[in-house]
Amino acid sequence: MTFGKEFTTAVEQKQIAQQDAERAKFVVEKAEQERQAAVIRAEGEAEAANTISAALNKAGDAFVQFRKIEASREIASTLAQAKNVTYVPSSSGNLLLQVPPQQ
Repeated sequence: MTFGKEFTTAVEQKQIAQQDAERAKFVVEKAEQERQAAVIRAEGEAEAANTISAALNKAGDAFVQFRKIEASREIASTLAQAKNVTYVPSSSGNLLLQVPPQQ
């Protein structure tokens, strides 16, 4: 038993339409998952900001001063490892110069 060309074409078109529908459904589900992930990320960032704000309110200026000290240490360590940086004190503050090595 054989089917006509029109019937075979109709069956193929139906299969293609089903595959397209499945693909579209997948795209929609993926977009929904990405949206949910973005919402969760935003909620986490908001919670982190609230926690940091509460810590800053509790610690006052001490936390900011502590972070400045940490940053200063890191900068000093980086500068200490640099071979072509010279520190020059001046009347208006400290001055850092990048001086090429002498030959």
